[in-house]
Amino acid sequence: MTHASPQSTGAASSSPSRHPSAWRSHWLRPLALVGLTIIAFWLIIAVFAQWLAPYDPLAQDFARLEPPSATHWLGTDSSGRDLLRRLLVGAQVSIPLALVLVVLSCLVGSVVGAVAGYFGKFVDSLVMRSADLVLAFPGIILAMAAAAAFGPSLTNAVLALVLVMWPTYARVVRSLALSLREVEFVSAARLFGSSSRRTLLIDVGPNVIGQIAVLAALEVGNAVLLLSGLSFLGLGAQAPQAEWGAMVSDGARNFDAWWIGLFPGLAILSIVLAFNFLGDSLRDAFDPRLTRAGKGRS
Repeated sequence: MTHASPQSTGAASSSPSRHPSAWRSHWLRPLALVGLTIIAFWLIIAVFAQWLAPYDPLAQDFARLEPPSATHWLGTDSSGRDLLRRLLVGAQVSIPLALVLVVLSCLVGSVVGAVAGYFGKFVDSLVMRSADLVLAFPGIILAMAAAAAFGPSLTNAVLALVLVMWPTYARVVRSLALSLREVEFVSAARLFGSSSRRTLLIDVGPNVIGQIAVLAALEVGNAVLLLSGLSFLGLGAQAPQAEWGAMVSDGARNFDAWWIGLFPGLAILSIVLAFNFLGDSLRDAFDPRLTRAGKGRS
């Protein structure tokens, strides 16, 4: 009996893998295909940006504030730099840093949340009150204060945002760990002498990874927005580094030159929408009951 529970619970948590056709159908939906296509496009841009545009992104070799033309497809900025090359190189900064930010926040929040939910009592109270303290402040305001304290740079901006974003993961993982710690197979593992660390990694971890993957995919778009916001305010990327938020800030200072802020703004919009589409598809894939419920209501 002690072996039946893990199998049944594991089967429930990994139901999409047992129905490959149902799993594939989630990725053939229009929004999923659009999201994956946009993400693949920007990842290719980030990898091959150095070879896709002919000009140095830092070279001030051209006329200032030149509108889009056959020579400069997206125009030039206020310093006479080719905007297309800076947009492409900016993908090498904004997207990888957003992914690093989400991974760090996910690791910190998941570990802290799992420990709080599994052990409960004083540990749970301490962790949750700390999370509540962080969540009591608007995220961007707290990130601005932390980034200003650390000093303006992209590395410090990432660290500041990790301090802001970890409670989201901690609360989700804590709630999942609370519901799992009294499940039969977890209780059986403890009775057979399994250590707390092994129980968290082997028994609890696989049952929460799906929900965390959904949250992480949705949070990548938020991470891009927050990093761009800090750079827009001068607390992230510093001149002359090419970064989308800093480019939008340059466009705000030269409002008549509409192309400076428009194109990096559209790049931010596209990647945020793409990861939101991906997160929605992951949510439906890991919890098909949502899809069935929606069809039943319709």
